[in-house]
Amino acid sequence: MLRRIVFILLILPVTVLGQQQNFRSKSELGVMLGGSFYTGDLNQFRLFYNTHAAGGLVYRYNIHSRLSFRANVLYGTVSASDADAKLALLVNRNLSFQSNIYEVAAGVEFSYFPFKLGSDKYKGTAYLLAEIGLFHMNPKAMYNGDLVELQPLGTEGQGSSLSSKRNYGLTQLSIPLGVGCKLSLGKRASLSLEYGIRKTFTDYIDDVKANTFVDRGALELENGSVAAALANQNINGDDYGKRGNAVTKDWYTFFGAMLTFRIGKPNVCPMNM
Repeated sequence: MLRRIVFILLILPVTVLGQQQNFRSKSELGVMLGGSFYTGDLNQFRLFYNTHAAGGLVYRYNIHSRLSFRANVLYGTVSASDADAKLALLVNRNLSFQSNIYEVAAGVEFSYFPFKLGSDKYKGTAYLLAEIGLFHMNPKAMYNGDLVELQPLGTEGQGSSLSSKRNYGLTQLSIPLGVGCKLSLGKRASLSLEYGIRKTFTDYIDDVKANTFVDRGALELENGSVAAALANQNINGDDYGKRGNAVTKDWYTFFGAMLTFRIGKPNVCPMNM
């Protein structure tokens, strides 16, 4: 009897170790494909307006059945045009832009229900996503048939005596917040559907912030004719009127489907080798 007890005490740690997950077996790597759009001064309320194709790479580390670490690198495009507006005031403003968005972010996924790859009992759940990230933008607009970078122009007088502000930074902080659902596709793969908004701390994704236009003639003298032409494109030629909303910030959204694969296997018990 004593020998049996000693044998069990000796073999138990090895058996438990053999059943434990390791770093690779808890890790998933995959891709996300979907779309991106923005809300801001040139699109205040319309969801999915001017949606562009988006995608990227996703890494997930499953801390336990309800909590995962997430990191992702995503790319998308956002754009808007006053030509699509319903209000005559905005149509007359006649501004437009487009920008590529490159995002790197990391945070946590919290599942509503326990979730495990390959489990018949815990094969699906909804989840919440919260991350902190950096994104790079570069708003551009058409001028004489070419796309022109807007930030160096200082369309609101940045970098001149017309404004106390310097040119805004193209790399900014974001807080991705999302909801999704995921389903186990067996022991090695999972499929997720996700919708995530990005809170930002800039109002210049669209290059528009100031409530009013700067003087067109003064801007041309200090920042050049291209800056003056793209700063105020009012159809009626008015030098006054509403340009943007200095109070609010811009947002952008990524949404789509993710297919991820477990990159390793659990430890194998030596007794079964």
